[in-house]
Amino acid sequence: MAHETEASDLPAGVWRELDSLVDEVQRAREAVASAQAHEAALLARAVDLVEARTVERRAQGVKFGNDLPLREVSAELGAAMRVGDRTVQRRIGDAHTLVTGFAATFEAWRSGRIDRQHVFTIVDEGVVLVDEAARREYESLVLRVAEVESAGRLREIARVIAARVDPEASARRRKAAVRSRDVRLIDLDDGISRLLADLPAPLAHAIMDRIDEFARTVADAEREERQTDAAPEATGDPSADDAESRRTLGEIRADVFTDLLLTSTPTGHHDASGDAMTGVRGEIHLTIPITTAAGIDDEPVLLSGYGPVDTELALRLMAAAPAWNRVLIDIETGAPVAVDRYRPSAELRRFIDLRDERCRFPGCTMKPWRCDADHTVDAALGGPTSVCNLADFCRRHHVLKHCSPWTVAQVGSGRLVFTSPTGRVYTDHVPATLKFVPESQPRPAPVAKPAAAGDGDPPPF
Repeated sequence: MAHETEASDLPAGVWRELDSLVDEVQRAREAVASAQAHEAALLARAVDLVEARTVERRAQGVKFGNDLPLREVSAELGAAMRVGDRTVQRRIGDAHTLVTGFAATFEAWRSGRIDRQHVFTIVDEGVVLVDEAARREYESLVLRVAEVESAGRLREIARVIAARVDPEASARRRKAAVRSRDVRLIDLDDGISRLLADLPAPLAHAIMDRIDEFARTVADAEREERQTDAAPEATGDPSADDAESRRTLGEIRADVFTDLLLTSTPTGHHDASGDAMTGVRGEIHLTIPITTAAGIDDEPVLLSGYGPVDTELALRLMAAAPAWNRVLIDIETGAPVAVDRYRPSAELRRFIDLRDERCRFPGCTMKPWRCDADHTVDAALGGPTSVCNLADFCRRHHVLKHCSPWTVAQVGSGRLVFTSPTGRVYTDHVPATLKFVPESQPRPAPVAKPAAAGDGDPPPF
């Protein structure tokens, strides 16, 4: 989300003060980034000291304690930094990987163009690329995004770019990760334990969405019950005991999760029959290239809000789905340009959800099915209900857009240009265009298989 300050005069009062504050914060963040990068460069130099100490010990005929030089250096640095020597060892390793393997990322950090979290994300998602040329291409593409997007949004985009630059390396990493799936129990204080499940991303996202839907249904039922039980003549705030007894949405999620596993009835420890929730299903958005579905190539399958996922699992989910959307994309940018479905239902909304993938306010990652389809130009002011005038906004940012001096305009190809109260301009791009990696040589078009006589409904693509 690139930004620039408009030349027009800024409003007086609080917005002028905010403008000055934003300038100072930006300068401070650049200085912090530069200092952190300098520290990383110093820690990377520690590897040279470890190697020198190792050579020295060998020259002295010492044949035991091969990791002792690293411990010696880490202990000294840890004492000076007031952190554990194991922590210092990890930081030395991370710094050395960054400086030697991701030089362009390090330079962007040192110049203050990106911050620490951007750097960690770029390295985490790119370290799987062992081929030097592939890693340089990955860095070039992902840094363009890192300089205009928040670190929270960057991870999914970086993951997709890495998968498209080197599909085989990313596939190997995902297959290895699937072998690590597990369920673990961690005992906490005060009679609470934590249950952790490491699962394939599509299944985990679907489970979480289903639990959330159940929990919201229970919460709505409890709210209606309180309103029904309230006496018509009652006035004032509810008692402190009543307010304290109300469960948060998080508490209800935990209760629903427990009910699903122990009783198969997701009532959330509620006395209601639960019939209203029998139709609740987890919802995820998978994008499967038709060439991957046809077995022509290994273009990655993408889970909206996450990135590349296991192709075999995605194809199994595809086979079980009642219907799919067919998406046409711009081969130059990767942006969706049209979507249809053989069994259409709310087609325009499906297109907006697929194009936007999350709330479009800068930095927000709220899922599209938790968002409102907002008219950029209000319908009451003549704004059309069309692709070029709709965008997904979560309720928080929807309200901000309408009830504050923030403004937004669509400028084509799904790009939204936000203007803040201080006059700064922020551009939010369609996620698919940020993840797009153009091919050096276009792949041949797939050959359509003629339909057999007597076939029923057309295929999903």
